[in-house]
Amino acid sequence: MRIVSHTIKPALKGRLARLDTLARNLWLSWNFDAVSLFIRIDNDLWLAAGQNPVKMLGMLSQEKIDELAADQSFLSDLDEVYARFQRYLKSKPWYRGPSDSIIAYFSMEYGLDVSLPTYSGGLGVLSGDHMKTVSDLGLPLVGVGLLYRQGYFKQYLNADGYQQETYPENDWYNMPVERCVDQSGAPILITVDMAGRSISAGIWRVDIGRAQLYLLDTNIPENQPEDRTITATLYGGDKEMRIKQEILLGIGGIRALKALGIKVAATHMNEGHSAFLALERIRSLMEEFHLDFHSAMQAFIPTNIFTTHTPVPAGNERFGIDLMDKYFRAFVSGLGLDWNEFLSLGRENPFDNQESFCMTVFALHLSAKSNGVSKLHGEVSRKMWQGLWPELELKEIPIGHVTNGVYPRTWISHDMLSLLDRFLGPKFYFEPDNPEVWASVDRISDEELWRTHERRRERLVATCRQKLAASYVRLGMPDGEVLRSSDVLSPYALTLSFARRFATYKRGTLLLEDPDRLIKLLSNKDMPLQLVIAGKAHPHDQSGKDLIRELVHFSRREDVFGRIVFIEDYDMAMGRYMTSGSDVWLNTPRRPLEASGTSGMKAGMNGVLNCSVLDGWWAEAYTPDIGWAIGSGEEYQDQDLQDKIEAQDLYDLLEHEILPLFYSRGRDNTPRAWVAKMRASMKAIGSQFATHRMLKEYYSQYYEAALNESRALEADGYKASVSLAAYIDKVRRAWQRVRIVEFKDDGAPVVSRGTTITVSVLVDLAGLSPDDVAVECYKGRLSSKGEILDGARLPMTLVGPEGHYFRYQCAMHGEITGQIGHSVRVLPSHPALDGRFIPGLVRWAQ
Repeated sequence: MRIVSHTIKPALKGRLARLDTLARNLWLSWNFDAVSLFIRIDNDLWLAAGQNPVKMLGMLSQEKIDELAADQSFLSDLDEVYARFQRYLKSKPWYRGPSDSIIAYFSMEYGLDVSLPTYSGGLGVLSGDHMKTVSDLGLPLVGVGLLYRQGYFKQYLNADGYQQETYPENDWYNMPVERCVDQSGAPILITVDMAGRSISAGIWRVDIGRAQLYLLDTNIPENQPEDRTITATLYGGDKEMRIKQEILLGIGGIRALKALGIKVAATHMNEGHSAFLALERIRSLMEEFHLDFHSAMQAFIPTNIFTTHTPVPAGNERFGIDLMDKYFRAFVSGLGLDWNEFLSLGRENPFDNQESFCMTVFALHLSAKSNGVSKLHGEVSRKMWQGLWPELELKEIPIGHVTNGVYPRTWISHDMLSLLDRFLGPKFYFEPDNPEVWASVDRISDEELWRTHERRRERLVATCRQKLAASYVRLGMPDGEVLRSSDVLSPYALTLSFARRFATYKRGTLLLEDPDRLIKLLSNKDMPLQLVIAGKAHPHDQSGKDLIRELVHFSRREDVFGRIVFIEDYDMAMGRYMTSGSDVWLNTPRRPLEASGTSGMKAGMNGVLNCSVLDGWWAEAYTPDIGWAIGSGEEYQDQDLQDKIEAQDLYDLLEHEILPLFYSRGRDNTPRAWVAKMRASMKAIGSQFATHRMLKEYYSQYYEAALNESRALEADGYKASVSLAAYIDKVRRAWQRVRIVEFKDDGAPVVSRGTTITVSVLVDLAGLSPDDVAVECYKGRLSSKGEILDGARLPMTLVGPEGHYFRYQCAMHGEITGQIGHSVRVLPSHPALDGRFIPGLVRWAQ
């Protein structure tokens, strides 16, 4: 049967056409005045449309449209919101540099709004907040991802509390996305070869304020049925489906930007899923500038940034060599690259032919700069990947950190935002990372801050009641049970919330470690405590599903019923209710397995106090005046012991500190000491953990250098890259014979502070010239194991040749007391390296 399709849009004319413009730009999602326009039209219809403005407009009757067209009050408010939107688009951004060179940001998922379900959890929400901040700051950056037909699953629980999944189809023609078309109106398509099959993909654009996100879609008629499913489900399918998705994201994403006429100067891989983009950018450089593979690779590396989010080796994506052979043998051959050399770029041990191909290792090898997502995670990542640079001290491993942030106007509740806008002033909109702006929180009275928070707790309780009652109706529970479920929780009790992915390391059931003690806390009539819990387990994670079922069973016990609830199908909308309406935000991961975490940041900006293990972002944010720490940053070998100790610590905090502080009230029933803590939390977390601070750090530490490198390399015709590739080849061939023949100094075993010690070495350069290398002294305090701690690099000066060798020396001054050690090393030196270490090319004195 032949089907001809047409896209039908609502007939909105005149001033009402502005509604469609607002609905199709996600600026609406972080501006409650714009959202209020749609709620005002018809609140029931807004909810029926799933808070999707595009879908809602399509559901409006012609009678309602005519009514709105005649409603001068509504039109006046619409004009005002639309004018504010236009002022935002035309406002002067923070970034004032050139905009012709574009950074392409690649992520597997984007959590922008509940109306666009292309995310599963924290990684996606971070990517979404990243893009919103790009819009605010005006950075020359576009996002690239995939358009999933089913998105991530929706969660529901069966009568036994066991997680089930459904995968509803997304209707992209009724969502805030637009198909990219050419001048004739035909869809723009790109193709990618996958194991000898040519796969086509369409491109959709999402407007996010003044930023753009491009999403690739294989569910188009040009593809075979099995190929149309590549973009069916986020994180769905087997390993073969995953490699197809990652080929499409990386290689297809670069081709999509080229098809759109977007010149990519630099790329940012958000996690390793998109790492195959390196091959396409290298191929393009080879084709356009007639470079060989190694020259093109050296041109690419300085313009690529990689962010890792995974703190354990097992969590990093790996593909078997059989799959790599099937999908990449022909591509690699076309690059003129040796197959084993290509595989070695994705292996921790390049000489192990049995090792699988790791996307994180591949990304690290092909990035001039890499980073973890918190200070602690940067340290963990350096330890985890030290094997790629075995010759370097731990602190020199080239993985830094940029601690994650959150986008304040998405996550701070609209009533609190209204209060903050009033007291913090207009700078708060574009400078939420400015501590001076946040200092004005002190001007808000205790009473006003507390009443605002109480309204949000009431809203959270009402929402939980509605959702729990709806789930009981779906399960076919008796009317009495449904009625009982609609009266759970109290709008006045201290509300402790826990919401995250149900992976075992996050320990969602830590509070159940001592059930009797928890029941005692929940049953305290003088200081009542209640718990709201939400989150999804991965569909294949049986252990995570068991944790959810255990919590649901516990919540149904008669002695705690109504004081602990599990809310199913956690999403961004429920996340906003919980991170604003709770009193305490709980996080209990096994340190150091939480790379960063961002939900606690959202809570903290709302005045919700954090109680967390010192892991991820909380390890650098915590001070006693803004929340509570579970433990003191210990790491345990015995996990059962760790659970017992930290659970008891949590119970003690609740019983002796948190509950008494919350219920210590004055005459007006305001907990002033608690409010003081709220105020401190908002100021500290708001100014330090906004994505505006995060993006400015990415720009100053990574983006700016990558863009400058791109311009310089292209202006030079990539001569520096060709020179560097030839230089590295020359050095590699000689390096095995490079050695330090003699290493000595003129210092006595014990010297006085300030004594000058001359260090001298004789180096065999194996035919390399002194200009090809740098010789350094590396000095620092010695540990009890004889290792140099916090070493400092001291360049050594060439004295001259001695026979077939070269003499270098330097003066070392003893500024600190104690046992100090030093060694010497030889490193490659080339202007285009810009201080970058090359794995395998460091020679220490033996």
